[in-house]
Amino acid sequence: MRIIGGEKGGLRFQPPANMPHTRPTTDIAKGGLFNIIENNLDLPSLKTLDIFGGTGSISYELNSRGVEDLTIVEKDNEMAAFIQKTAKELNVPLKLFKMDVFQYLKQCTEKYNFIFAGPPYALTTIDQLPILVFEKELLEPEGWFVLEHTPRNNYKSYPYYRDERNYGTTIFSIFINRPELKK
Repeated sequence: MRIIGGEKGGLRFQPPANMPHTRPTTDIAKGGLFNIIENNLDLPSLKTLDIFGGTGSISYELNSRGVEDLTIVEKDNEMAAFIQKTAKELNVPLKLFKMDVFQYLKQCTEKYNFIFAGPPYALTTIDQLPILVFEKELLEPEGWFVLEHTPRNNYKSYPYYRDERNYGTTIFSIFINRPELKK
């Protein structure tokens, strides 16, 4: 895998060979997502949360583009250890919570400007993620929540839904914390 843009663009990292619960975001989808983010958000000013951290790839990309306030939640011990090791090697400052994402969200008292969720596609409770993020008021005003999912999920009727971008079997639904989008 590699960081595709920013000051660390081109740096490579090798995730564990066996990642049964992890599905890294493809470079094409990641490139499309970051094109949207970079054109709409002031990245260096963001406080970010990456839930279902997996390899940590999204946070490495954010850092490569100037984000310094990074938090990752990943419950798998091997992947959490990989994130910690790779972040150190790539000089990416981050806070890592090794715990269940839903448990983290329910007890979280922090507010973020950008939350990314790349859950396993087979997660049966995926539809609860946008609801929980907004019920717990985890986003600052104008903050973004981006949920990666497959075409079988549809969030267009959800409160705060703004847009989606489709990259084949990968879709990013974008929610923005604006009162007029609450519906």
